Amino acid sequence: MASPTRSSGGAGVPPALPSIPLSAEAPDTHSIGGLVREASTQVSNLVRAELKLARSELTTEVKKGAIGAGFFIVALAVFIFSLVFFFIALAELLTYLWFERWSAYLLVFGVMALTAAVAGFIGFLVVRKIRPPRRTISSVRDTASVFTQRGREDTDPAAGRW
Repeated sequence: MASPTRSSGGAGVPPALPSIPLSAEAPDTHSIGGLVREASTQVSNLVRAELKLARSELTTEVKKGAIGAGFFIVALAVFIFSLVFFFIALAELLTYLWFERWSAYLLVFGVMALTAAVAGFIGFLVVRKIRPPRRTISSVRDTASVFTQRGREDTDPAAGRW
């Protein structure tokens, strides 16, 4: 057991212990409202910091994706321009084997036009199947009706209608 400290009077008086404040406001502490305010400030700062971190990570990833997409676009452009030479070579092959030059080029053009028409038709069929987002529209209308009728006296919450 520790020995009590001696005061200048020489008596064996123990040192002063910190007291528990009985008042609502202690000198070094905050009120409950101050603590709540401080907690909400800290939560707000935490959320802001998390959003800033997410934004910086997403920005980095979006930049990587944009660079990758740029290279894909360059590759696609080179491939599309290379197709011109492929079709010329195909027409020349047909000229060498069976056809006159003009008919070989016309045949290659016809195959290209037919391919474009079929792809366009398939694209049209796919786009035609697109429908409006009915559930979202219904949900937005329901939400709007709740807010526009809130506080009116003719609402009937017991009937489930607002």
